[in-house]
Amino acid sequence: MIDAMLATEKVRRETGLAHVFASLNILTPYGQKQLRELKPFFPGQEEQLKEEFERTEKIGEIIARDARRTGELKETLMLVKDNTLSIEKSKDSVLTVVELFELKVLLLQMEKIRKMDETEHFPPEFVPYDVTPLLDRLDPDGGRISTFFIYDSFSETLADLRRRRKEAERQIRKLQKQKATWLRKKDGIALTPKFEIQVSKADRDRIKMIEENPALEKAGEDYMSITWRLAGDEETDRYTREVEECTEQIEREEYKVRRWLSAHVGGHRKALLEATRKIGALDMAIAKAEYAKEHDCCIPEIPLEHEIAFTDGRHLQVEEVLKKDGSEYCPISIELADGVTCITGANMGGKTISLKLVGLVTLMAQYGLPVPCKAARIGLCSSVRILIGDSQSIERGLSSFGSEMEELKKMLDESEDRALLLIDEIASGTNPSEGLALTRAIIDHLKQEAFITLITTHFERFSEGSEIVNLQVTGLANADLSQLDTQLKAADGRERVGVIRRFMDYRLQRVDGKADVPHDALHIAQMLGIGSDIINKAKDYLR
Repeated sequence: MIDAMLATEKVRRETGLAHVFASLNILTPYGQKQLRELKPFFPGQEEQLKEEFERTEKIGEIIARDARRTGELKETLMLVKDNTLSIEKSKDSVLTVVELFELKVLLLQMEKIRKMDETEHFPPEFVPYDVTPLLDRLDPDGGRISTFFIYDSFSETLADLRRRRKEAERQIRKLQKQKATWLRKKDGIALTPKFEIQVSKADRDRIKMIEENPALEKAGEDYMSITWRLAGDEETDRYTREVEECTEQIEREEYKVRRWLSAHVGGHRKALLEATRKIGALDMAIAKAEYAKEHDCCIPEIPLEHEIAFTDGRHLQVEEVLKKDGSEYCPISIELADGVTCITGANMGGKTISLKLVGLVTLMAQYGLPVPCKAARIGLCSSVRILIGDSQSIERGLSSFGSEMEELKKMLDESEDRALLLIDEIASGTNPSEGLALTRAIIDHLKQEAFITLITTHFERFSEGSEIVNLQVTGLANADLSQLDTQLKAADGRERVGVIRRFMDYRLQRVDGKADVPHDALHIAQMLGIGSDIINKAKDYLR
């Protein structure tokens, strides 16, 4: 689906981008193909990305203007099938009646889209070419209905052969009716409309009578009965041979018609394939516009500078989970530029979600999707990489720390200018003193690079008076702790974490090197029932 140069499968999964793409309401196989082959916009393609957003915005205005017309358009798209193989096959093969029928239906749908465009004025990138000449070939009677047959109007020879066969079949039927009437009157033998009679094997006398009748011949039997049918005669056989001869000639003539029609389709092959691409692009644009409206997304600004800034951003996948639980998402605002930014705070403070949110907003923007923010400025990145625990470390025989270091090396080796690096709780898998020293060294290295680096950490801070930006999760700093304590006492064990979550403020605030760092971890531990002797001892160690 996505070019690995910008984001690996792990980055797509961890940031929530894969979830967003899976949530798009794509209606056509061509739209699904567009999604699978979707390419990102890289630095230097800012103008092309702006044009993509303009098209999405235009489609959003169109579908919001008239719900009825939008419903008709979506119904048309839902009927589209994947005719790619038939279109390609028309280059040098003869299409079947079913394939020609499906192509006619596709052309009818293209014609509907073009007619809608006359009033709605879609961006030209979404409008298929005028298929009228080809549609007239497949629909010579001009009925414009979703059926297909090798019509008589395709060939005078075909029409004449069908008339001759029909007349021969009528004569056969006439002779059979005459013979059936004669049998009923003469011998009392009543035949079915198919000119057959079935007799139980137990009725030996009737069986004997029928066997002696030259006008009937045995057609078959089972363990209970025997079936006879009208026997042929010279005149009937003559008409039967004529039917067979006409049928053979009709099949040859129908093949000629199919070959002729297939050649016409083949002549439009490239234009048809381009038209299906445009249908897929229209489908994709509608899905993006509807998703943006449903999730209150905005069109981001795309500056030339390498910066990432947004107001009230929301991680869509997490927001969906919280809504199901009846909880509200706390939006996050952040400003990032080349250099290192560190987010600190308690483990329940949402640091990791903020980290993932930055990746999600950036990736959505670079794939031409409106972003879940009130406002955003996204400077295009050369790559987006994330270091956030390795679920494969056990399978690979590595400790979590060893796997983390391996991933870090790969990240540092492969990142180029204008990369976005997202690092979650680096060096948390080793002892604190070495972890702090290693984290400081990594930060010192990264602040020299032309990357935007965002690091979450359980360490308090790294930069008194330096160029590193420190962000602190607001946490419980402004919470009414007495009310929180009251609600915790009334909650059972499973509800207590949810109570704390409701009082937690996940917004980020910038702190300087001298600001006091709140110790929410101790607050949370105490509220969840950890003894005061342990909490007080922890405070002593902090002092």
